[in-house]
Amino acid sequence: METAGTDRFVDDYLLYLMARASHALSSEFHSKLRKEGVSVPVWRVLATLSGSPGETVTGLAEACLLQQPTMTKLLDRMVRDGIVKRMPDTRDRRVVRIQMLPRGEQMVKNLLVAAKAHEADLLARFPMIDRLQLKQLLRAMMEKPPKARRNAMAA
Repeated sequence: METAGTDRFVDDYLLYLMARASHALSSEFHSKLRKEGVSVPVWRVLATLSGSPGETVTGLAEACLLQQPTMTKLLDRMVRDGIVKRMPDTRDRRVVRIQMLPRGEQMVKNLLVAAKAHEADLLARFPMIDRLQLKQLLRAMMEKPPKARRNAMAA
């Protein structure tokens, strides 16, 4: 998106463009969540736990883009509401895992269908883009660069 008559750095900065695109496209789905009475953080937890035997609080916080104290407070509410439960890890009892309860599974069931339909709609808007390649590229961007490359970039 070239913008005529502007010299703003952000208008051509990749990370800004990615963040704005994510925000714009996510907000479309977030309106569906609001209609269903589900907050975005709760949706992120449910979506992350969907198909998972359990996640650590730290892992959930990272996946859901939340700080750990915020995640802990959110999980406290979700436990109280009977959506998830905390359980000790089978290998390390110091680690707590979060597991979805049947109420959470029921809540997320229709939302997953809606999320997949939203994704299909988004991808249909850009038929020239290969969805598998796009997802591979985004996953590669999320990986931390090897230490040698980080050091070279800092020099």
